[in-house]
Amino acid sequence: MSIFTPTNQIRLTNVAVVRTRRAGKRFEIACYRNKVMGWRSGAEKDIDEVLQTNTVFVNVSKGQVAKKEDLLKAFGTDDQTEICKMILTKGELQVSDKERHTQLEQMFRDIATIVAEKCVNPETKRPYTVILIERAMKDIHYSVKPNKSTKQQALEVIRQLKETMQIERAHMRLRFILPAKEGKKLKEKLKPLIKVIESEDFDEQLEIVCLVDPGCFREIDELIRCETKGKGSLEVLSLKDVEEGDEKFE
Repeated sequence: MSIFTPTNQIRLTNVAVVRTRRAGKRFEIACYRNKVMGWRSGAEKDIDEVLQTNTVFVNVSKGQVAKKEDLLKAFGTDDQTEICKMILTKGELQVSDKERHTQLEQMFRDIATIVAEKCVNPETKRPYTVILIERAMKDIHYSVKPNKSTKQQALEVIRQLKETMQIERAHMRLRFILPAKEGKKLKEKLKPLIKVIESEDFDEQLEIVCLVDPGCFREIDELIRCETKGKGSLEVLSLKDVEEGDEKFE
């Protein structure tokens, strides 16, 4: 009589499973709870902090490890860590209904917090409270997307809320110092990217203090660097142009 010893089985506890299907087979990885979304959003960059083990399974709960030939056929490699990264990025996180509900509620709050931090009422320049943004998100029936980062979704929420309320991203206050030779010509190119010019001083150099949409910052920075060949300068005076006190709905 022979005795079967399951040498290809690994037992793990308190696990979050991420699953994918490739080449007609199921593959799973075992992760730490609350780390998967951190990896997907970019907040967590150390793969060893996310994975319980750098092993690819066909069934985590039974501890059944995937065969090398199946991995090669499905992923084109047998590098377990690289395959784990692929599954972690694109696979489906297996959670209970209660866990999913808690996770979505937390993401909803996180999105509202980002929107409240980034935005103001354009008429009063006052920021909105997180509670008020949450209420507005519920009014437009915003549905959280668990596989998208909260930052991406916050930008989408801002776009949708603009249709129902006075809201926009708080402007950044910048100072440009441009060489006299390129100054006037460059100012014309910068004009479409500037919301408000607060002060302008043209002596040996052109100095402008202005408000811009944060989404234009990179384009402005590249434009100044390229057009002045590094001779111009760009300084961030404040990340948010806001008034004191919170905005309230009347």
